[in-house]
Amino acid sequence: MRIGELSRRTGTPRRLLRYYEEQGLIVSDRCANGYRAYDPSGVDRVLQIRGLLDAGLPTRLIKQILPCLDSPRAIHFPDATPEMLATLERERDRMTERIETLLRNRDAIEEYLDVVRATRRPDAAAPAP
Repeated sequence: MRIGELSRRTGTPRRLLRYYEEQGLIVSDRCANGYRAYDPSGVDRVLQIRGLLDAGLPTRLIKQILPCLDSPRAIHFPDATPEMLATLERERDRMTERIETLLRNRDAIEEYLDVVRATRRPDAAAPAP
């Protein structure tokens, strides 16, 4: 697929996809006309990258851990420094805290909706989906 389709399917601007490629996060083949061609698995890869970026990981760490997302049991990092491991542990812990906060917020919203629905007048019109 070409860069436009990858952009459309992932909601990622073309410029950002080119940046990911410059950083070595994704790869493309070049067609004879110079256009980039991406494997269909590039969609999942871009979504993984975006998720990791949204979680706060820098691209240099993402580049190092991306191979683990494909086959975690087959990856071994002999060059993993103590600093890198400490950074990943901090990021993991930060993500865990964010997940817990999101779950609490989701549960609070669900409770609110349950109460509103239970006390709602039966003749009240339901909102459109």
